[in-house]
Amino acid sequence: MRLFQHACPACAGEPALDCPNDAPPGQAPFGRRGLLGAALGLGFAALPEEAVAQRLGNTGTRAISIRRAQTGESFQGVYWRDGRYDREALQRLDLVLRDPGMDEATPMDPRLFDVLVTVQRALDSNDTWEVISGYRAPETNAARARQSRRVSRASLHMSGMACDSRLPGRNALGIARVAADMQTGGVGLYRRDGFVHLDCGPARRW
Repeated sequence: MRLFQHACPACAGEPALDCPNDAPPGQAPFGRRGLLGAALGLGFAALPEEAVAQRLGNTGTRAISIRRAQTGESFQGVYWRDGRYDREALQRLDLVLRDPGMDEATPMDPRLFDVLVTVQRALDSNDTWEVISGYRAPETNAARARQSRRVSRASLHMSGMACDSRLPGRNALGIARVAADMQTGGVGLYRRDGFVHLDCGPARRW
């Protein structure tokens, strides 16, 4: 398995917004408010991170439960404690969210897990996130983009900043609405497929 060891943007304190919009080509964020959110996100990329930090606070612990749909592998536990991210927990999450087709992993941006936790708390849910797509190797993303216009060729999935997921007992529209209202990052609704795209990039929606 290939495991890339580039620096984690959150841990290193450096921005990693290589793509301002993960919406499918030609598809605008949904609604006027979404367009406003996109404009704000492009101009103030730090806002989503600040919104998440305000909701989660800087004390206590942050825990998450994730199951990968394709492999059945899972993680359940604390990934943030004492004001910092737990490196060992993040490495385990990197493996769970790897690209299963290429058997390739990359350091996931831990701010993505903060987004998931923030949305889950707002939904008052303790269930396990079912992740359909986490990290995507460039080859995987390019192949999907050739198959469907709904896949961005500059996807934040390739930067370990996004995931497509479901939450048991919650419909995709409800999750998307809550996430979009909180302005925690990118939100894509794929109602027909029953999942939501969430990322820790600029606040926008589609």
